[in-house]
Amino acid sequence: MQIPRAVAAFIMMAGVSAPLWAQSLVVVNQGNATASIIDGTSLEVVGSIEQRLPDRNRAHEVAITPDGKTAYLPVYGNSGVGRPGSDGREMLIVDLPSRTIIGTVDFGRGVRPHLPVIDPKSGLVYVTTELDNSVAIVDPKARAVVGRIPTGAEQSHMLVLSPDGRTGYTANVGPGSVSVLDMVARKTLAVIKVADQVQRIALSADGRLAFTSDTQAPRMAVIDTKTRTLKQWVPLPGRGYGAAALRDGRSLLIIMREPAGSDAVAVVDLKKMAVVQTIPVGKGPQAIVIQPDEKLAYVSCAGDGTVAVIDLAQRRVIRTIATAAGADGMAWGGK
Repeated sequence: MQIPRAVAAFIMMAGVSAPLWAQSLVVVNQGNATASIIDGTSLEVVGSIEQRLPDRNRAHEVAITPDGKTAYLPVYGNSGVGRPGSDGREMLIVDLPSRTIIGTVDFGRGVRPHLPVIDPKSGLVYVTTELDNSVAIVDPKARAVVGRIPTGAEQSHMLVLSPDGRTGYTANVGPGSVSVLDMVARKTLAVIKVADQVQRIALSADGRLAFTSDTQAPRMAVIDTKTRTLKQWVPLPGRGYGAAALRDGRSLLIIMREPAGSDAVAVVDLKKMAVVQTIPVGKGPQAIVIQPDEKLAYVSCAGDGTVAVIDLAQRRVIRTIATAAGADGMAWGGK
């Protein structure tokens, strides 16, 4: 297969004989443009993916198909949201069993593609495209963009889907808002103003609540998805970032990374709408992924290039895994 000219190579280093796609965590490292593969059983780094992209471009986030065999990595560029820099226009498609690129998706122009989300029902891949003020719809079989959903706002950075996959919610960083999208009709339903600036977004297990954080103050916004209104604020010990809800509907885990020294995961009781515990983690925590059986949670820590492993029964870090500088987006592969 001829590698597209914009991608010189995307190679997984040798040394892994086990079927990684069976149960593993992929961690994107912005610092050295790699992605680490962590075995879900041994909790060891068992492989590394090297990105050789021009102009110091980077993938920030990753998604893996439900069978754990295919990974999607949008190439964002060489900067951060709202900052000057190059504008990525491609998404890499990686076959995890063979550890090779099997294709790319071209978005047609520089749009800074960021977060990929796979709809488990349709198999479509939704990708936030910040400079297009939209979410791109990718047909993975055709390896092509087949539609776009306008978000009605700039810097639509992160995306979550409702449990039925029919509604999407984007966190629009600079505008400080959340867009509500009809994923079927491919249109914007509402844009909810939240704060001066927001980051990340998560949904409760039943889809009734959406959560995002005010980047200027230590508080988390709770949005009623039925009325599409800001319901309340939950005070946090530090400024919030990535979050993930547990399936029991009782708890939410939210990362705190500012001010300096507040690096921790807060456990929010969703009945009381209050923080009931904090779990210290490494420097500069970014993203959080909960293992499907909900025994463990993983927190990428960009500041020290590690992943903190949290035992959810004990609510404490039981292991710290060294990956690489700038550990950022993560995805779980397999069941």
